Amino acid sequence: MGSFKEYEDHDALGLAERVAKGDVTATELLDEAIERTEAINPKINAVVLKHYDEARELISDGLPDGPFKGVPFLLKDLHLLWEGTVTTYGSGAWEGYVADHNTTLTDRYLEAGLVLFGKTNSPELGLTGTTEPRLYGPTHNPWNLEHSPGGSSGGAAAAVAADILPLANASDGGGSIRIPASACGLFGLKPTRGRTPAGPDRGEGWAGMSISHCVSKTVRDSAALLDATTGMAPGDPYLPPEPERPFLQEVGAPTGKLRIAFNTKRSDGTKPDPEVEKSILDTAKLCESLGHEVVEAAPTLDPVAMGNAQATIIGANVALTLEQRGEALGRSLTENDVEHITWLMANAAKDRTSTDYAAATLFIHQMGRMMGRFMQSHDIYLCPVLGTPPPKLGVLDMMTEDVGTYLANLGKIMPYAGLFNMTGQPSMSVPLHWTQDGLPVGVMFTGRFGEDATLIRLAAQLEEAKPWRERKPLG
Repeated sequence: MGSFKEYEDHDALGLAERVAKGDVTATELLDEAIERTEAINPKINAVVLKHYDEARELISDGLPDGPFKGVPFLLKDLHLLWEGTVTTYGSGAWEGYVADHNTTLTDRYLEAGLVLFGKTNSPELGLTGTTEPRLYGPTHNPWNLEHSPGGSSGGAAAAVAADILPLANASDGGGSIRIPASACGLFGLKPTRGRTPAGPDRGEGWAGMSISHCVSKTVRDSAALLDATTGMAPGDPYLPPEPERPFLQEVGAPTGKLRIAFNTKRSDGTKPDPEVEKSILDTAKLCESLGHEVVEAAPTLDPVAMGNAQATIIGANVALTLEQRGEALGRSLTENDVEHITWLMANAAKDRTSTDYAAATLFIHQMGRMMGRFMQSHDIYLCPVLGTPPPKLGVLDMMTEDVGTYLANLGKIMPYAGLFNMTGQPSMSVPLHWTQDGLPVGVMFTGRFGEDATLIRLAAQLEEAKPWRERKPLG
């Protein structure tokens, strides 16, 4: 597309290697990323805030000698702040909000040599599994523009899938890395709770359910970025087990014979879409062919109790967020300031008590104990990411007045991923299946708490056995 014709032939580490060798400059890579953004973004609406001048300034000031020196990168327009730039949280209530400091993770991205050049679309406050905010409009799935790219990191996933860049920042509080990775045919790892920092403004997101990382084309990019960003910052509330060695060294390392439990059914016992069921059954056979022991087994779940706990914790955080924004604006926010579902969640939280919140946090910790016992007998748990292939845009409309249908659709489409936000376990979506209509369907592997390395080794093995990188959307 631009002067560097080999841009999309390389992953992020590959681009950094070319910069290090002097084959291409950081400016040339940035120019390529900007040209692709301007050409492709009008079709998909993935990049909603452009920071081209700031990116050029980063380069002119001199980039650190990090593992991704010179590689273009996008932040999600949600919790990561970059001093002097706008972050809207996908909401008109924050339109024009300029950060006066960096988040810790932003600093680590910059230290890794990444060239930040914009921010990607997110649903309002990251509250749903699609990316269709009223503020910016919907992001379109590059594999089929009528369909959702997932959420809440849908803008990030669409940008990577469309080859604007090889990896981008994403976050996951209820599946928001894994869901868009599944919908867009990418690799998406949600790390163990506390593996990447949430500071300095927060100790945790949503009672520890939320964490930031990325979506990527390759496993090794995700592993290397985790190496660059992992580790406690002063005051962090969680200390996950230290890795035995860099995560990048796990790529290509022997997996050993893993005991993998698999399940296709939703937590209420119903079957998912046939394409989704097929993706899991085919993946189970693939894992068996790679020498792993595969058994059908699943934890016993209470979907109603899980939903109530999530609603209590997330709703309370939404209510606090709106209250704090109102204080910053010098007025109380009204229903007109935010989307309908956001407003309902915040107001529902006001009917719950502090005891309800304490009970919800106790519940998710009990879920962690339950899954810890289940995982004593299994190294990996395999199940769907989504209950359906990527839905069409409009199915999860946060402006809808038909809340019952919205909640029913939510339960049908995304009943799986949130469990592992509750438990804090590392969990990943791996792009191993496409429907007959050409839509991606990821499969979800979850490991024991702290054993991100096991997932990375398995992901690399699957990437070699059934490569996905050469699949291209948008014709």
